[in-house]
Amino acid sequence: MRKLRVALIGQGRSGKNIHGKFFRSEDNKLFDVVAVIDFDAERRQKALDLYPGCEVFETYQEIFGRKDIDLVVNSTFSEMHYPVSMDLMKHGFNVLVEKPMARTRYECEDMIKTAKDNGVILAVFQQSFYAPFYQFAKELMASGKLGEIQQVSIRYNGFARRWDWQTLQAKNAGGVYNTGPHPIGFACDILGFSDEMKVEYSKLACCQTSGDSDDYAKMILTAPQKPLVDVEVTSVDAYAPFNLKIVGSKGCAAISVRNYKMKYIVDGENPEKPVIWEALKDEDGEPTYCKENLITHEEEGEFEGTAFDIGTKKLYDTVYDAIVNDTPLPIGPEHASKVIWVIETVHAQNPLERKF
Repeated sequence: MRKLRVALIGQGRSGKNIHGKFFRSEDNKLFDVVAVIDFDAERRQKALDLYPGCEVFETYQEIFGRKDIDLVVNSTFSEMHYPVSMDLMKHGFNVLVEKPMARTRYECEDMIKTAKDNGVILAVFQQSFYAPFYQFAKELMASGKLGEIQQVSIRYNGFARRWDWQTLQAKNAGGVYNTGPHPIGFACDILGFSDEMKVEYSKLACCQTSGDSDDYAKMILTAPQKPLVDVEVTSVDAYAPFNLKIVGSKGCAAISVRNYKMKYIVDGENPEKPVIWEALKDEDGEPTYCKENLITHEEEGEFEGTAFDIGTKKLYDTVYDAIVNDTPLPIGPEHASKVIWVIETVHAQNPLERKF
């Protein structure tokens, strides 16, 4: 099985500590980093040690004309995802772009069209779709164990402040653009990426960040014949007990990145009780309330691996298959475009003051 030759743009937190970490790991059997691009000279020098035999460049335009590069990973600043990816695809490169894919749905569709017009692969790095905890959640919802799913609550919450470029609207940043593609991606997936999906309610706020973008976000999404999906992305929640909570007609599951627990009933074990129209009384004739000891079942367990190891490897496997075997991406740019539509809609519903 041949290895693909990769050019990696950016040696920041994503480029070095996520993509680079995977490329340097034993999990990587399919890719060789042959070029690293970064405007910072110190980072370029370090890259020579991290990726033996690679070449380093200050600008991505310096690789134009190279026919020996199979994939370019675009892990630039968020506001550069669209223009840099467009430029690369127009010069014949397959591109894996970091999330967020772009700022607007229009930019996403423009990227998709450009990829098709130039006969190249465009993929978006939303590896959380392949994380063990989310794959488990999808299988659980499909199994029927919890009955008909009524609501899914998704929480990507914490309690912390930021003051870097990821807090600036000018950098296409903030909680919803930065972290949001993961939980909003799950929501879109649960809703079948429906064209009839709606943002029924949303709220954004800038609470403690030093920048001018959101660090609190709430969204309620719906689609016909699908569960209600309640999404939060906030940095001002000190008590976030789960990442996903699934509420069905027969039970409930609380799922975090590392573990899960669930409680449910089984058909036939709790026969339906007849409706009583009169006021309930106990044996002494005193008013009472409906109460019984339901026969329930409980399960719990832990997950091995996260989006940053198993999820990253699985996503890169799909990119490899798309380039080498022309296999359609399970989660492609068309799906990521729907995610950006939600984010764009939420920002349109809640315009924040631009301060920088």
